[in-house]
Amino acid sequence: MTARPTIVDRATELFENHHDALYRYLVRLSGDPDVAADAAQEAFVRLLQRPPLGPAERAWLFKVGTNYVLESRRTAARRRRLLDGRGERTMADAPRDPHAGVEADERRRVVIAALARLSDKERVAILMREEGFAHREIAEAVGTTTGSVGTLLVRALERLARETTFDRDAL
Repeated sequence: MTARPTIVDRATELFENHHDALYRYLVRLSGDPDVAADAAQEAFVRLLQRPPLGPAERAWLFKVGTNYVLESRRTAARRRRLLDGRGERTMADAPRDPHAGVEADERRRVVIAALARLSDKERVAILMREEGFAHREIAEAVGTTTGSVGTLLVRALERLARETTFDRDAL
């Protein structure tokens, strides 16, 4: 007779299967690897403290991570207002070629700015779609119906495409 897996065993399995995708998603959502690491850690800590009911653990982890990032963004905004608008840290890769690095940084800035102009629902839906979530899981995370996820994604992607057209001569 085999022993029934414990919550720690299940959390370990979930960590091994989903941490990398969760972290990648949270970096895209937050734009900050440190916030993403904290959010991913918080999701797994909460998994151990209060496991979700039902089989949707992956979606639950992403929802907890998303909520952590959104709350940390609100906290950071309040802090910036209190500190009179001091600058925020941005994420950038070390450029291989100076010209290509400048071009990539500009594209990254445009995409991050365009993502920031989307509503939280639209941004979360696009980023979850990029991570391979099903419409059902996205609907649960953003608080809408499965049938409206497709429309939400199409509108968000169209808006994102309009706001991220690149002029090669300008770059």
